[in-house]
Amino acid sequence: MATMTQPTSPQLFREIKMRGITLPNRIVIAPMCQYSAVEGRMTDWHLAHLGQLAMSGAGMLIIEATAVEPIGRITAGCVGLWDDDTEAAMHRVIEAIRPMSSMPIALQLGHAGRKASSQRPWEGGQLIPVSEGGWQTVAPSAIPHLATEAAPLAFDEAGLAALRQRFADSTRRAHRAGIDALELHCAHGYLMHEFLSPIANQRTDQWGGSLENRLRFPLAVFEAMRAEWPENKPLGVRVSSSDWVDGGWDIEQTVAFGKALQQRGCDWIDASSGGVSPQQKIPLAPGYQVPFAARLRAELDMPVMAVGLITEPAHAEQILVDGQADIIALARGMLWNPRWPWHAAAALGAHVSVPRPYWRSQPSQYKEVFGTIRQGSR
Repeated sequence: MATMTQPTSPQLFREIKMRGITLPNRIVIAPMCQYSAVEGRMTDWHLAHLGQLAMSGAGMLIIEATAVEPIGRITAGCVGLWDDDTEAAMHRVIEAIRPMSSMPIALQLGHAGRKASSQRPWEGGQLIPVSEGGWQTVAPSAIPHLATEAAPLAFDEAGLAALRQRFADSTRRAHRAGIDALELHCAHGYLMHEFLSPIANQRTDQWGGSLENRLRFPLAVFEAMRAEWPENKPLGVRVSSSDWVDGGWDIEQTVAFGKALQQRGCDWIDASSGGVSPQQKIPLAPGYQVPFAARLRAELDMPVMAVGLITEPAHAEQILVDGQADIIALARGMLWNPRWPWHAAAALGAHVSVPRPYWRSQPSQYKEVFGTIRQGSR
């Protein structure tokens, strides 16, 4: 459970503690797939990409969705953590970043399920059939994401047990690689979300049908991860709060899932939405997912992250002031402006931690943003 600090203003720049780590502010860099790994291994691209984000002054950085087995990757370029080689590649990147920044580094673990074996976005993003170099996808039920796609294989009991173990194994590897916090990916139409949603899960056994049954496998995976993850390290979950489809997963079911996760030691919930059906109708607008975060925050006793088209510092601050969320997570906004936390601190009259080689970069009108510093020259 997190503990909140006493007000100092503004709220976006108050620290928050989760188990053994302290975020210096409420800005989190959300996971952003880079599609630039080689056979699951991080490369120098990830070192450069994550290195610049680690120097952004945010409270925590979450590394992109990382697969627990090769067929769990969204694309052939996605990061994995399933063997010694993928673990060593990740450890190399983390160790290189550490001297640059003390920012907590988290990792999102997941499995793409029936949305795996896809092209990279700039190649079209469509399913690659096995006949064209893709791989056989898996899912709770043999129902394709698109009617024109080949059906995934439905898991049997042995397959589910093996998959639970892969999540546990990857959790241990994440600890050895130097990761500070983990997030289980239960959103965006990928495998854990597929188990939760009645659109993708039409099983008739203990893993499907009723809400209790549909929650069962994601909760079992969470329990397996929590059992392997050190007690002093936080473990959170990203959810799709709504499928945006009539008869699909919705906020009421998300609240029930959140309460079950809370009982099992979950440390935060990240309230996203959508992704399980091409029939979704999403009313995109700044903060369109914030009402989901607000509902979860009212019902749960753990920190809630708000995400989705939050780009302006004043908007982020108001969400916290209004009590709709505890943390603001940014993804595309950080790609567009990797110094977003610097500029938010300037806009809101706060201080932000910045690497010393950058101390002389602040404009004169924002000379207090980096705090009281000494910077001489010759």
